[in-house]
Amino acid sequence: MKIKLIALFITALAASCAPSPVTRYAWITGLKPEKADYYRKLHANPWPAVNAKIKDCNIRNFSIYEREIEGKTYLFAYLEYAGKNFDSDMKKMAADPETRRWWKETDPCQSPLPDAKKAGKTWADTKEIYHLD
Repeated sequence: MKIKLIALFITALAASCAPSPVTRYAWITGLKPEKADYYRKLHANPWPAVNAKIKDCNIRNFSIYEREIEGKTYLFAYLEYAGKNFDSDMKKMAADPETRRWWKETDPCQSPLPDAKKAGKTWADTKEIYHLD
């Protein structure tokens, strides 16, 4: 009986330590030249409450990259989502007053790509075509 309990405990412990599956997301948007320095300054010192809400909404490994192409600056965002309901977590994030205040600062810095703008979005969706763990 003890051996069965120990085996059950080890199995449960291993399951709780196993990495949870993630879904990867990436988006692209433009960065307005006149707002670029302010955007960089904001992200050099993000508000702690915003970072906490991002983690609370099951987002991990979140990065934003910047790249100039033919004289225009673009932002590339990547994250891994480890929750069970992305839409629900994004609604929770959007309902957060501090996050909404952050977006009021960052959104005017961004210049949506035409397809995103047409859809009423700031960031354009991307499609993953390759991944290697």
